[in-house]
Amino acid sequence: MLAIDAAAYRSPWRRVHPAVKGAFFGGLIVCALALPAWPGAALAAVAALAAALGPAGVPPRAFARAAWAPLAFILTGAVTLLVSVGGSAGTVAWAPDGAARAAEISARAAAALVCQLGFAFTTPLAELLPRLTRIGLPAALVEVVALVYRMLFVVLDTSRRIGTGQAARLGYSGWNARLRSLGSLGAALFIHSYDRARRMQHGLECRGYTGDLRVLLEPLPLRPAAVAAAAGVPLLVAAATLTYAYGVRP
Repeated sequence: MLAIDAAAYRSPWRRVHPAVKGAFFGGLIVCALALPAWPGAALAAVAALAAALGPAGVPPRAFARAAWAPLAFILTGAVTLLVSVGGSAGTVAWAPDGAARAAEISARAAAALVCQLGFAFTTPLAELLPRLTRIGLPAALVEVVALVYRMLFVVLDTSRRIGTGQAARLGYSGWNARLRSLGSLGAALFIHSYDRARRMQHGLECRGYTGDLRVLLEPLPLRPAAVAAAAGVPLLVAAATLTYAYGVRP
């Protein structure tokens, strides 16, 4: 099981309806992307992070491990905004507004990332997917996502076992051996995944699959008051941001 899924199943917010968490974290994402970056993105990130590490019980170390790679990608992409290329000779120079644009985009992307991770660390995907059909998503699309999600664990487990066997036979002792082992690992994963998918299809057909995968879901109460309270936090962030940025007074 992935670390995010393991944390989601242990989260105290696991039994909160996904619609409530969607209103909270989804609303904060809208604030981070639509409102002025300062202080909108900062307030959205702080609110999401405080909820995730506070009442949601997300382990800080697991959250940091999941966030560092996307954050590094965001910062790497923002660096390119600091320079501009122009002229017939393709002269490279510092962009006049590059620093401001890089800071704005980085802040928005980082805040959206924090909100997405907050939702992922509190909502198991296996409990979210079957409920997506109730909001209008095609059942076939949801089933494909569920099957890909299931196959992901099979591929990861197979990769781990094959890699362990290769390492025990000194398959990664040098660059040449490492390249051969990685090539063999990729080929074995493709064959195994294809065979596993074929057997899964046959199993579904033998069980009378008619195009609809029915799963047993744990009933979660959905209270309008909880949705309104969750949506109230993004509204407060929006009000504070507009008041600070534009001097809007109630």
